[in-house]
Amino acid sequence: MGKRRCVPPLEPKLAAGCCGVKKPKLCGSGTHSHMNQATTIPGSSSGILQNHQHTEGSNGRENVSNLSVGTGNPPITRMNPTSGALSPLSRPNGTANGTKSLVVTAEMCCYCFDVLYCHLYGFPQPCLPRFTNDPYPLFVTWKAGRDKRLRGCIGTFSAMNLHSGLREYTLTSALKDSRFPPLTREELPKLFCSVSLLTNFEDASDYLDWEVGIHGIRIEFINEKGVKRTATYLPEVAKEQDWDQIQTIDSLLRKGGFKAPITNEFRKSIKLTRYRSEKVTISYAEYIASRQHCFQNGTLHAPPLYTHYS
Repeated sequence: MGKRRCVPPLEPKLAAGCCGVKKPKLCGSGTHSHMNQATTIPGSSSGILQNHQHTEGSNGRENVSNLSVGTGNPPITRMNPTSGALSPLSRPNGTANGTKSLVVTAEMCCYCFDVLYCHLYGFPQPCLPRFTNDPYPLFVTWKAGRDKRLRGCIGTFSAMNLHSGLREYTLTSALKDSRFPPLTREELPKLFCSVSLLTNFEDASDYLDWEVGIHGIRIEFINEKGVKRTATYLPEVAKEQDWDQIQTIDSLLRKGGFKAPITNEFRKSIKLTRYRSEKVTISYAEYIASRQHCFQNGTLHAPPLYTHYS
């Protein structure tokens, strides 16, 4: 069994990516279709940009996608225009109520939409939200259209206070994901926003000490040039790609920039950390429904209600 710890012992603002844009074909330890390679941050033992094509300063941000939900998503909430109270909405992805009380809430996604909307239309940023400001490793993902194609996803493995962390990574993932052009006003009605919070970090006993569909994994390894690299996949990635443990590990090594043949002995040298995540997703339409009281004259082009969080 792994050794559990509350938070990952990583450098401040260290981020991690979870998967590539396209689904690669895998076959054991053979060569895989490439994902974006990792880039070492000078002066950091584990400051790596995975799935990112350029370094964005010393913050160690990385592109992320397909973030995972642990058990079930909490209900989406809608603002009652007359009372100002929040009432349950139907779940966007049909998930049932989980028995565990989750930290992540739909209001976090609404706040991300508020931040992006204000930025794109030049409004002042919204007031601070009412949900918890406890620190968590966090990720913000943007997808677009009926096929929910990835449009941006960047996050951090370091615990950040949620209010400032979500505000920062809302804009970073929407505007600075090097794989995509920045999001535009015209794309807003087609967007889906996901917020993921990472929890339950544990040191694994070996590279197989984790479960597909349950754990996200972060690996550290020494590449063929003697440089320490890291890479990560969040919990649902392996299951969505229909990978077993070895396929996932090998894909993650390739994603981290390892180009040499992958042997079982090399896999045994990997240091693996496993973790879980909580995730919630809402569409722009659900966001608009939660903020409909602040849109005037039947137009969507109005600022969010800044007093909503006061």
